[in-house]
Order: sequence, then structure tokens, then C-alpha cells
Amino acid sequence: MSIRRGLLALLAQEPMYGAQLRSEFESRTGGTWPLNVGQVYTTLSRLERDGLVQAAGGADDEGRIAYRLTDQGQAGVTRWWAAPVDRESTPRDELVIKLALAVTVPGVDIRRIVQTQRTATLRHLQSLTKLKRGTSDEKVGGSAGQEKELAWLLVLDNLVFAAEAEIRWLDHVETRLARDATRAPEARRRETASSPAERSTNGASR
Repeated sequence: MSIRRGLLALLAQEPMYGAQLRSEFESRTGGTWPLNVGQVYTTLSRLERDGLVQAAGGADDEGRIAYRLTDQGQAGVTRWWAAPVDRESTPRDELVIKLALAVTVPGVDIRRIVQTQRTATLRHLQSLTKLKRGTSDEKVGGSAGQEKELAWLLVLDNLVFAAEAEIRWLDHVETRLARDATRAPEARRRETASSPAERSTNGASR
């Protein structure tokens, strides 16, 4: 998630100090993406440079400065709420890169990698499920507390679904590896003779 947009969204509610922004961001996401104060103030400095936030007044007795959105910053938050999250650019996923390279590097046991990863992901899923069960049993008083609990449960659901999807994908990888192992070496060489990008380029040049 873009930290810039997250901080702007929080400042759309009310002016906040850097430490407040850090605390609110972490509490609403269940500490899934922890921030450090230096990171928050660096981001605030850049937002101020870009004309999206400004000081809400002078420093208090402790030397803290609260920030608020400018009109330009408020417009940016409004656009963010209205627009879909960009999924066109593929993020770098270390596991996908690891398996893609393992297939092409001689001497690497890709099946062991898949099995090791599945074990780790299943353990992670179990801990998430236990955490979700415990969170659902907690009673948080007040509407603000309930809203933060719901926010954390949405994040937790996303992590659970992602872990389940990863396990299904690893199962698919094993199936594909087993199927590929039964093919004749000549057929495999023909199928991997060129990359998808090269095949696309060759087809376009005809």
C-alpha cells in the first residue's frame, strides 16, 4: 500500500502529529504494515513539498507540529477513494521469481522448494486463522473501537485469502511439474524454445 495515500486519508479526518499518524495507521491495519516515525516524517516532508499538506499551526510545548490537508491534498484523497487500485503493473513476488528461476537452474530441487514453502504457508495460515478467531471473540466498546476492529478484520481476511490462494497455486505448480516430467524431452524443448515475449515478437513480425 502507498504510505503517502494512507497518511493523506488519515489527515482527511483531522490534523495529526507524525506520531499520531503512525499510531492510527498501525491500529487500523492491526500492525500488519508497521511504520517508524522517521518514515512518517519523511513522507510528511515530501507531501508538504508537493503542496498536499501543511502545518496546522506552530509547534506545541513538546515541539510537535500537526499537519492538515491542503485543498490539493483533499482533492487527491477524493480521487483515491473513487479510483480502482492499479493492478496492471505486476508486483515483484519473490516466491514466483524463486520458482521461475529454480526451473531453469540445474541442480535445484524445485519440488523440495514447493514443499517447504507449502509447509511455511500452511503454518502462516493456521496462525492467521487463530488470530482471526481470537479477534472475533473480543468485545470492543464504542463505535470508534468497532470501526477499527472491522478495519483489522478486513485486513486479516485479505491475508487469509492470500495464504489460501498461495497454497492452491503451489498445488497447481506441483501438478504442472509432475505433468511436465512425463513429457518427452523433445516436446519440452520445443515448448521452451523461446520465451512468451519472443513468441509474441515473432508472431507480430509475420
